[in-house]
Amino acid sequence: MSGAPQIWVDADACPGPVKEILFRAAERAQVMVTLVANQMLRKPATRWVRALQVAGGFDVADNEIVQRLAAGDLVVTQDIPLAAQAIDKGALALHPRGELYTRETIAQRLSMRNFMDELRGAGVDTGGPSAFHARDRQAFANQLDRWLQQRPKNP
Repeated sequence: MSGAPQIWVDADACPGPVKEILFRAAERAQVMVTLVANQMLRKPATRWVRALQVAGGFDVADNEIVQRLAAGDLVVTQDIPLAAQAIDKGALALHPRGELYTRETIAQRLSMRNFMDELRGAGVDTGGPSAFHARDRQAFANQLDRWLQQRPKNP
């Protein structure tokens, strides 16, 4: 397993259906999936999925993922700054709704995130994310399958 690309999950805000897709993919493709969160996580009894609990605090889980990931790994996150750091380290970053973050799109996503933070800071109600739909689950599964097919296999 060492040296083979693996999947890191920013698990505190990851939807349950996405975790289930990842659990099945881990077993099927024999790829290591690591859930990182500041709370205890439920995981299946398989050698391909592990849970890493970190201390609570701002960006603690994100920092742990960035410290441990390697080029070629996949990071599953809704967190735009974490996605940007993953891309900077040569990893791929995938939103749970199936959007693949790229070098070409991440700067625009960071700018929009910062703009929305400023609006919220000024008291503007920007609403929350829309409900997680079957089409989001399918888009995620499709992107995950592409990554699994393209990744180098264990040596």
